[in-house]
Amino acid sequence: MRFVIAGGGTGGHIYPALAIARALERQDATATILFVGTEHGLESELVPHAGYPLQTIHLYGFQRRISWRNFQNVFWTVRSLWEVRKILRAFRPDAVIGTGGYVCGPVVWSAASAGIPTLIQEQNAFPGVTNRILSRVVDVAAVGYPEAAPKFAGHKAHVVVTGNPVREDLLRETREDSCRHFGLRPDSPVLLITGGSQGARSVNQAALALHRHWAGKKEVQILHITGQTDYNNIIHMLQAEGLPVHDGEAGRIVVPYLHEMPKALAAARLVVSRAGAIGLAELTLRGIPSILVPYPYASENHQEINARALEKNGAAVVIRDSELTGELLTATVEKLIADSEKLRSMAAAAAAMGTPRAADDIAALVFDLLNRAGADRR
Repeated sequence: MRFVIAGGGTGGHIYPALAIARALERQDATATILFVGTEHGLESELVPHAGYPLQTIHLYGFQRRISWRNFQNVFWTVRSLWEVRKILRAFRPDAVIGTGGYVCGPVVWSAASAGIPTLIQEQNAFPGVTNRILSRVVDVAAVGYPEAAPKFAGHKAHVVVTGNPVREDLLRETREDSCRHFGLRPDSPVLLITGGSQGARSVNQAALALHRHWAGKKEVQILHITGQTDYNNIIHMLQAEGLPVHDGEAGRIVVPYLHEMPKALAAARLVVSRAGAIGLAELTLRGIPSILVPYPYASENHQEINARALEKNGAAVVIRDSELTGELLTATVEKLIADSEKLRSMAAAAAAMGTPRAADDIAALVFDLLNRAGADRR
């Protein structure tokens, strides 16, 4: 079988695509997979690194405000449709899968228009614009949250709640080995702070209070991923106050970025983070309690909707970005760390929301779709 997968721009669209690709290969050893993306999206790095071919098209996302770039993008969108049709004619896929992002639009739309079986995967509790449009023409929509399903009501797509697919190496790491990897002590709780690859300035600023509060104390260790943009500023501020920034003995590790996120999650007893859908899927898969600070400018406020889904199930505490202060964050962390029963309850609630079979279930939906399409043709 031959499959085209489109999705990109950010890791939140690419990592699910890669997980689905591996699941397709597990269920069909002869599967041939081609990714379609752009040269300027993160897929240009992650997809080849994962060992898959990537064919690029010329396309740029539309701005959510009036901008002259949007007029240019109309041209690029029309051109991309021609490029996509050329790719589809040459590759002749049996099915096309989209995982969101603007690159997904012309690829999946063109495939559906050509009668090729199509599936989209929606990560967020409130679906993105591209997938809301595509759900009117595709065959199946696999959604990460039950809350997303009603948003597709009345559309062509058959909606299935599968959960979000995540990388399969997340469950391989152990806490003890992961703590030692970072030079941390396995016998003390680790607080993981992360705002994604670009970081989150408001979270980083509030986290300074955590470093100060536990300075010279070993009850809580801190693994702080600042993001590339804010790293130098945070390091400078910590060092100016004489606080450790890379001292395993003191239980303080501050880094700009981590490729070893599965190890970081395995080490963590509690996580402070934004509320991107795939990051939350990773937290629930590992059963990790969290304090979530949704990005306030996410489209359709989808990060807060994602976060509230975990909060409703008892897996997370949500603090709005506008209400976040160092004092509030410190008090919230301290209260949770001191209440081991509460942490156990949150961990169990998070684990109950995890969907370890999501990628395989989505792959099974694709093959079921192909079987039904074949039966219809017969």
